[in-house]
Parts: sequence; structure tokens; C-alpha cells
Amino acid sequence: MQLPEESDKPFEINIVPMIDIIFSILAFFIISTLFLTHSEGLSVNLPQASTSQPQPSTEITVTIAADGQIFLNQKSITLENLQKRVRQQIVPQKPTLVIVNADEAVAHGRVVGVMDDLRQIKQVKLAIATTKQDNKTE
Repeated sequence: MQLPEESDKPFEINIVPMIDIIFSILAFFIISTLFLTHSEGLSVNLPQASTSQPQPSTEITVTIAADGQIFLNQKSITLENLQKRVRQQIVPQKPTLVIVNADEAVAHGRVVGVMDDLRQIKQVKLAIATTKQDNKTE
């Protein structure tokens, strides 16, 4: 008895699962890079004031986070080193505007301590950052 010859099917690679994996990896990298973007400034909740005005570009920013931690131009610093580091950034013979971004949850004494240290520097002018308050009449 003779068996009919079976033709060998050519081998083929199914690339559909590979495409699915590539797209999954691509989606992972796209989503993960969205979380790696560096935002400008530190996130603090500024208090509101009806008289707040935008200030011209500043040279130095001191931020006090809600937990009381101090940042000088987005770099963590201690209160003891604040005066020294601000003095290093001052341009001689030019008044420097230092903006204090203090979270509204920070203890008042902490803000006063930072401002007191900054006021001891002769060329420094202080400004406190706020957000514009909505004037709603009811």
C-alpha cells in the first residue's frame, strides 16, 4: 500500500505576538517618560492675596515646603547655610530680589526665621510669593 506523499508545509514565523509585545513595551516607555518630566519649581500651595502682582524675573528663589524644609533655587539647604549661599549668588553693586515661596501650611515662625536671615544681607530685597485671589462678589 502506497501512501500519498504529503507535501511539507513551509515553516513560517508568526510575527503578530511579537508586534503585540513591541507595542506593549513602547506604551510602557511612553507612559513612564511622562512621569519623568521635570516641572519648573517645587509644588507648594501659595496663599492668596488680592493685591498680588507679577514680579519681573528674579535671580533667587527660596521655597519653604509644607514640612518646613528650605530650598534655595530648588536645591535643599539648611537655615544655617542659607545666608552664606545667598551671598554667593548676589551680583555685587546690584540689588537682588529674593522671592520667598512659603506653603500656607508652614509655621509662621519658620517663615519669619528665613526672612530674618535674608534681611541681614544688605543687597537683598524680599518679596513673598502669592497667588491671585479671585474677587467674587456675592
